[in-house]
Amino acid sequence: MLVMEFKAVLKEPQKLAINEAIITARFVRNKVLRYWMDNHGVGKKELYRYNTQIREEFNFVKDLNSHACQASVENVERAIKRFYDNCKKKVHGKKGYPRFKKHSRSVEYKQSGWKLSPDKKSINFTDKKGIGKVKLKGTWDLWRFDQKLIKRVRILQRADGYYVQFCVKADNSVRVRAASPTAKAWPTAFQLEATGFTVGLDVGLKEFYTDSDGYSEPNPRFYRRGEKRLKFYQRRVSRKKKGSANRKKAINRLGRTHLKISRQRVGVGEACA
Repeated sequence: MLVMEFKAVLKEPQKLAINEAIITARFVRNKVLRYWMDNHGVGKKELYRYNTQIREEFNFVKDLNSHACQASVENVERAIKRFYDNCKKKVHGKKGYPRFKKHSRSVEYKQSGWKLSPDKKSINFTDKKGIGKVKLKGTWDLWRFDQKLIKRVRILQRADGYYVQFCVKADNSVRVRAASPTAKAWPTAFQLEATGFTVGLDVGLKEFYTDSDGYSEPNPRFYRRGEKRLKFYQRRVSRKKKGSANRKKAINRLGRTHLKISRQRVGVGEACA
C-alpha cells in the first residue's frame, strides 16, 4: 500500500464540519469500546451490530458515512486483538488494554463517502456532515492511479492545518526515469537486476550510518538542535492561563515546532534510504 498526502485548502465552515466528523468518529469508537467492556465475550459481529444501533439512535452519527463508522469499529477491533495477543505471548509489563480516546485528530473513510474530481485536484465528501468539495495542494502523482485502487481516505488535522491522505494499492517497485532526450518522461517501474555487489550499513548514535567501505554520514541531531526552541515554546505554554485563546495559540506554535522536527527526521531518513 502506498500513502499519498495532500494539504487541504479549506474554508472556515469546512473546518468546523471536519472537526464534527472527527468528534463523531471518536464517539463511535468510545461507545463500541464501552460495549465491549460491559459485555464479556462479545465478538466482531456483535461490535458491528452495536455500531448499527448507534447509527439508528443518534442522528449526528447517522450523518457520518457508514464506512467511516465501520473504520472506527475496526480501530477498536485492532486494539482488542493486540491486547489479547500480548496476553497470549505473556509480554512483560502492561499488555496494552484498550483505552478511551479523549483527543483524536483524524477521520477515515473507506471506498464510499467521497468522490475525486476527474483531474484529481479536489475531492468531494458526499456524506451529510457538510464537508463538501476540498481542494488538494501537493504533488500530482495521484492522477496515475485508478480511483478503484484507492482503498482508504483519511482527513488528518495537524498543527499547521488539515491534510488528506490516500491509501493506494499499488506496486511499490523501484521506479526509474525512462530514457528520454527531455526530462519530462514519466517514471516507469521495472525489476532491477542484481549487480553482485553488497554494502553493509551500521546505524549508530554518533554517526547516522557507516558503510562497509568506510564512509560515514554524520548524525544531524535535529531534535537536539531544536530542543532549545521547544523548551522556549513549552515555557510560553505553561505561562498562559488555562482555557485562554493565548494558550491555544502557544500550544499551536509548540505543535508546529514539533512537526517541523519530525519532518526533518523523516526527510533525512528517506534521503539516506
